[in-house]
Amino acid sequence: MSLVNILNIQVLDNPSYFTNPFQFEITFECNAELKEDLEWKMVYVGSADDKTHDQVLDCIMVGPIPVGINKFIFAADAPKIELLPKNNLLEVTVVLLSCAYNDQEFVRIGYYVNNEYMDEEMRLEPPEEVIVEKLQRNILADKPKVTR
Repeated sequence: MSLVNILNIQVLDNPSYFTNPFQFEITFECNAELKEDLEWKMVYVGSADDKTHDQVLDCIMVGPIPVGINKFIFAADAPKIELLPKNNLLEVTVVLLSCAYNDQEFVRIGYYVNNEYMDEEMRLEPPEEVIVEKLQRNILADKPKVTR
C-alpha cells in the first residue's frame, strides 16, 4: 500500500486564454504520518525535440500532511512565451505534474495541451507572427498519462 495515493485531479479554468495561470485541484489520500513535506512540481514542455525549452512553472512544498484525505489548488503562471520556440506555439504539447517525497519522485501525471487560435478564421489561416493574446489553451483533462 502506498503512503500517498492521488484520488483526483481536476483541471480548473479550462479551456482558457494561453496567458492565464494553470490551475489544478489535487485530492490525495495520506495513509500514514509523513515526517517530511511533499514536493509538487509543474512543468510545461516547450518542445518535444529539446528539453532545454521545458519550463518549471512552479515548485511547492505541501505539508505537514495529516493522515486522511487532503485537497489543495496548485496554480502557476503560464509559461514565458519568449522562451518557447515560435514554431511550436500552435502545436500540441504537455504539462506535467509530479510529486516527490524525500527527493524521490513517486508519481508523474502528464496532460496533453492543445494551443490554438480562438477564432475559426485564424485557425484556418494563422498569421505569420503568433498573436499570443488570441491563443486559447485547452488541456485534455479526461486523458491524463500517469507514471508511478
